[in-house]
Amino acid sequence: MATVEEIRQALKGVKDPELGISIVDLGLIYGIEEKDGLVNVTATLTYPGCPLGPQIMDEMKRAITGLEGVKRVDVEIVFDPPWTKEMMSEDGREELDLLRQSFI
Repeated sequence: MATVEEIRQALKGVKDPELGISIVDLGLIYGIEEKDGLVNVTATLTYPGCPLGPQIMDEMKRAITGLEGVKRVDVEIVFDPPWTKEMMSEDGREELDLLRQSFI
């Protein structure tokens, strides 16, 4: 059975298509629950109108479905609380700084 930490690690491989940064490091994952092979993920997007939301959700489901013992994955996208840069991990902030510097 996949643990919450294994699920989080699988989600680290899912990148925001526009930024190329892990959705975990961006702070987009608000919660992960696993019970008897059923995984529920609560997440957000960097902004409510993000046209790539469905693509990100599909990639999340694909990443988790590949884990041992996972039978079903549900992803709920919420916007409360709204995402802010402060939710990013230190790794995510460093990647974003490197990305910004490459455009200067």
